[in-house]
Amino acid sequence: MDERIAVGRRGEAAVERHYVGHGYRVVARNWRCRIGELDLVLTRGGTLVVCEVKTRRGTEYGTPLEKVTRDKAERLRRLAARWMALNDVHPGDVRIDLVAVVRPPRGRAEVEHVRGAIW
Repeated sequence: MDERIAVGRRGEAAVERHYVGHGYRVVARNWRCRIGELDLVLTRGGTLVVCEVKTRRGTEYGTPLEKVTRDKAERLRRLAARWMALNDVHPGDVRIDLVAVVRPPRGRAEVEHVRGAIW
């Protein structure tokens, strides 16, 4: 497996464990359609959370959250709407969270969680 993909998968797995530990239920992982992918779709209570995880090994090319452009944010909104329509899901509340994970070769990972960053 490509090292970049492996780093990304480890980041997504850590973020998933964090959400589950806080009472969220995972309803989809790495859901794909022709316009893109949703990393995690979760629920807790009446809230549906779409989570975009950006994992990097360092910040020499910018922080992970800087990689979420206006176009990417719009695509996430369209993907969330498409996922809800295809799964006939009508939650009371929807939010899109961004989680940045920086996993340096040594030391602890740094995590930045922005709740409701997009919608």
